[in-house]
Amino acid sequence: MTEQTLMERIVKFRSKPENQSPHAQFLGLQIVDIEPQRAVIKIPYSKDMAGNASTGILHGGLVTTALDSASGLAVFAALDEFMTIATLDLRIDYLKPATPDKAIFAWAHCYKTTRNVCFVRGVAYHEDRDDPIANCTATFMVTARAGATAEDRLAGRNTEGEV
Repeated sequence: MTEQTLMERIVKFRSKPENQSPHAQFLGLQIVDIEPQRAVIKIPYSKDMAGNASTGILHGGLVTTALDSASGLAVFAALDEFMTIATLDLRIDYLKPATPDKAIFAWAHCYKTTRNVCFVRGVAYHEDRDDPIANCTATFMVTARAGATAEDRLAGRNTEGEV
């Protein structure tokens, strides 16, 4: 799949209201780049999101949101079809505070997929990925495959008739 086709697929998927995150919309989260197994997102700087009003440093929760969002998007970019996923584990090492007045970028790479679990690593940064604000490792569970009915999900089946 080409990067253009992948981006078009993601944009089409996100155009449906049920696939949109009100939280991500509120933060102004933007997809910057997507390619197979990888994604970059951006959260613009907003003084209203500062964790400390006197310094203007963005709240650490925004770094978490950026890394979790980029990681989930990288999982979507690694899968052959869209599936419902859930974050199982997200470990973040904060390396330095975010700089006031600068957007946060998050890059993530889904380096391994199995039938039910996907593994991701990523970094949050301002302008240079080699100068990170934080790094992360994450695991995501595939909770339902496309076409699975509500009954399938309740029964714990990932695909039609599979338990």
